[in-house]
Amino acid sequence: MIDHHIKYQQSCPTPADSSEASTGYLSKGIGGLALSISGLLAASSVHAEYGINFPEPAAGVAREIYNIHMLTMQITTVLLIIVFAFVFYSIYFHRKSRGFEADQNFHKSWFGQWSWVIVPVMVLGVDLTIAGKADAVLKKVWEVPKDEKLLDVKVTGHQWWWEYDYIDSGVKVESRYIPEEESGDLYLREVDNRLVLPTHTKIRFLHTSADVLHAFWVPELAVKKDAIPGYITETWAELDREGVFRGQCAELCGTWHSRMPIVVEAVSPERFAAWTEEQKALKLAALAEASVDKQWSMDELMERGKTLYDSKCAACHQITGLGLPPAFPALKGSPMMAGPIADHLDIVINGKPGTAMQAWGTLNDLEIAALVTYERNAWDNNTGDVVQPADVKQAR
Repeated sequence: MIDHHIKYQQSCPTPADSSEASTGYLSKGIGGLALSISGLLAASSVHAEYGINFPEPAAGVAREIYNIHMLTMQITTVLLIIVFAFVFYSIYFHRKSRGFEADQNFHKSWFGQWSWVIVPVMVLGVDLTIAGKADAVLKKVWEVPKDEKLLDVKVTGHQWWWEYDYIDSGVKVESRYIPEEESGDLYLREVDNRLVLPTHTKIRFLHTSADVLHAFWVPELAVKKDAIPGYITETWAELDREGVFRGQCAELCGTWHSRMPIVVEAVSPERFAAWTEEQKALKLAALAEASVDKQWSMDELMERGKTLYDSKCAACHQITGLGLPPAFPALKGSPMMAGPIADHLDIVINGKPGTAMQAWGTLNDLEIAALVTYERNAWDNNTGDVVQPADVKQAR
């Protein structure tokens, strides 16, 4: 330790050298920082977000909220300028170098005695003005119109995807995030199926959850509402322009909370009507295909099953089938995969009470047959079992 201490003293700069060394280190540090900043600015891969305000609203109530925000910011800016003007004026004209001496009796003057009352009263008046406008808008947000025809959309949060039911038309959309290799710059901001909504139509959102707390949030719509298991809550919006608006789950809901983006596509009422009819036709075609008395080959079922598994089951059981134990058990090498097909069909169709395993009985017979066939033969399970739609129909 003594030798180490002597070496340390010998390596340290003398007092005369300390200033030069410090200057040199500072110059190098500033130079390095400048080079780093210039390098970042020059790099083509750096994308800075310069937007500092809320996104442009796309619904009436959202626009009113935006206007209150702008009013608040304008008042705050004016007050900030006034306060800083007084501060800078006092610093410059009342500094000691000008020979200014503080008034020892300021607290006895009229302003000194009443400023503590006048200023808070003025601030309170501004607050009440803003609060009055905010209260009126808040009532519009939560009080869903009752005297008009509404488009009802049931929004159900799942771990970790969204389900949208258009109650009047019977159309159902399942919306999941798109992996990074497919979404590119919109990773965690793009989905496979968007929530399509018409403009100039009052839309009522019915929020609920199939498992844990979620929250539906799209800033342009002024909608942010918790989705609570076992409850249904309401919000509403009336879109006033077409476009694509992105939101996300705003409630920490588990490991893949970040993989629950929301993408709303606002279209004209005419385009929405055409889209609805198209979705109905696709649903009928899928049902007709599933009801055909046909023996499907393993290759056909495996191909369909992989697509279904990747979109509906991989979030919990993983693409590899290894799961996330103990909450989400592995399917690879699972005893259930090698057990009776009837038991496997039962848990897929009806779910498992008391666990995160939900019922998939809303899938048609062909989809469930393909899904079960895939699970029993993927990841080296290799049972050789082929489940047909007729088997699913009997199991129901």
